[in-house]
Amino acid sequence: MSTKITLGKGINAGLRRAMEKDPKVLVMGEDVGKLGGVFRITEGLQKDFGEDRVIDTPLAESGIAGTAVGLALRGYRPVVEIQFDGFIYPAFDQITSQIAKMPARSHGSVRLPIVVRVPYGGGIGAVEHHSESNESYFLHSAGLRVVTCSNAEDAYWMIQEAVASDDPVMFFEPKRRYHEKMEVDLDAPSSPRSMEEAVLARPGTDVTLVAWGPMMKTALQAAAAAEAEGTSIEVVELRGLNPLDIGAITTSVEKTGRLVVAHEASRFLGLGAEIAAQVQQRCFYHLEAPVQRVTGYDIPYPPSKLEHLHLPDLDRVLDGVDRALAY
Repeated sequence: MSTKITLGKGINAGLRRAMEKDPKVLVMGEDVGKLGGVFRITEGLQKDFGEDRVIDTPLAESGIAGTAVGLALRGYRPVVEIQFDGFIYPAFDQITSQIAKMPARSHGSVRLPIVVRVPYGGGIGAVEHHSESNESYFLHSAGLRVVTCSNAEDAYWMIQEAVASDDPVMFFEPKRRYHEKMEVDLDAPSSPRSMEEAVLARPGTDVTLVAWGPMMKTALQAAAAAEAEGTSIEVVELRGLNPLDIGAITTSVEKTGRLVVAHEASRFLGLGAEIAAQVQQRCFYHLEAPVQRVTGYDIPYPPSKLEHLHLPDLDRVLDGVDRALAY
């Protein structure tokens, strides 16, 4: 039976189900216990599973990530919450130097089944250091799986798959989508797809629009607006960012001949650049126009009153589509 829940509640329900299945799953982070996290994503888990499995940590991200390494080495499956995206940098050394590299360093004899949950992106009117789109740092760190969700159903299933993975997973959660609802079957036996599989969110024929996480709602709105003007946009949603489901993208581009990539992060060396390079190599004879990128600007994230100018909106996405169709 389906239940209408928010994306945030989807993550909560997925964590609960994972903890019920495996007593070695632990949740840890700043204020995740009694408070239930600043976004209330872990609300009720400490009450039901106890303080030994839902652990309030000191305000020390490097220590949180380092402790997760030790726990994973002892057979646990820690799920670490980084309270805000901009707080992750003190843990960057532990994540990229230890969590990402230890399995390879040990020739696979050591596994680190760690999930690092990262509320990310802008659009909530937050102060400095609370609205980063920093996924590219971790996409560039070999050894990490990087995924993101955009809706409650994917949130529910993907967090469970991330917890079950024997590889470390960076789980990026679009904070401005936490409260958006959809129907989810919480009793279904398994997920309809893997956490790294891209989704054809909307079929089309004229241009492919690739987006993920917080940009998905805008991408679908752009497709609906373009349809009213006679343009058919095919929307491909990425869920796995590394490994990248490049096959889903190229299949679409081979059909439409045009590609627009939209993401909140800065343009320079963002994931859109990698997608553009791979599509150019794989679809050279299918492309009818240069790949277009619609992104945040190459600046530090602006004050909250100006963030609407920084984040790609409906008009900017449609402008990217127009540029692709101009050739």
